[in-house]
Amino acid sequence: MLPDADELAEELLDLAVPHEDIDDLVRVGRHVRDDPELRQSLENAVADLVRDMGATHGGADLPDPDVPTDALRRCFPIHVFVAALPHVRRYHRERGIPADVTRRTLADLGRNMAAHRARHGTAGILAPRWLTLHFRGELYRLGRLQYQRAPLGEPTAAALTAAGLDVTPQTPCLSLHIPGCHGPLTPAACDRSLVLAGEFFARHYPEERHPAAVCHSWLLDPQLKRYLPAHSNIVRFQERFRTAHQDTEPADTTPVRFVFGDPDLPYADLPRRTPVERAVGDHLRAGRHWYVGHGWFPFAST
Repeated sequence: MLPDADELAEELLDLAVPHEDIDDLVRVGRHVRDDPELRQSLENAVADLVRDMGATHGGADLPDPDVPTDALRRCFPIHVFVAALPHVRRYHRERGIPADVTRRTLADLGRNMAAHRARHGTAGILAPRWLTLHFRGELYRLGRLQYQRAPLGEPTAAALTAAGLDVTPQTPCLSLHIPGCHGPLTPAACDRSLVLAGEFFARHYPEERHPAAVCHSWLLDPQLKRYLPAHSNIVRFQERFRTAHQDTEPADTTPVRFVFGDPDLPYADLPRRTPVERAVGDHLRAGRHWYVGHGWFPFAST
């Protein structure tokens, strides 16, 4: 059930929701609570979201309800996440997960909403399915990095097998994600995060074996080394990984989205304020392409 107006505002603050969105969300929440059909749609969506909590399904799709206003359509998934909080927190408590890890993990909702407001000027979520990972116990923020519990994919499993690891395409692994707006990606910050992850998963998921950490990101495109110095944080992050396989399909809008906030920006107009901005924009303006890289390294919980 969605909390009342006062409690809803407090929950939104704890989720790092932008302050300018809170009043609108409280008004929409009042409408959802007062409308029997919307309230039932919300309850059904929450039930679908938290079903098989902790199972590694790669997230879940949220419904696109038939609602009378654009604001309600944009804000409905946010209210689903808020209504699911008691289920998420209960699952975390049962696993013994510390409250600060819960808070920092779920606060990615607010970061995503801030990105939506920066791009569109309204309240909303850019990637609802992505956030379902956080609210289903599939992903955790531990220091600088996020860790998604996931099965190995076939191409990566083949690379690990060739390297001598005893794995299959369904062997659990930890998929690393690099959230923006959380400071530089320094080697020290990554080292600390990996130590935290080793301790965290050994303690809270002792039944799972994670023989490898993997990453699927444009930050692993080796072409970045043409533009960035060897001591740069991105290049040093790349060097942690062995190549699993190479994409052949360009992903040009991916770095534009992550670096500049909008995948639809014209390449000719991309700013050149930082080395990474210059690398992304100059490469595209030269008619070249960016690709998602796929890497891995051995990982052992401690």
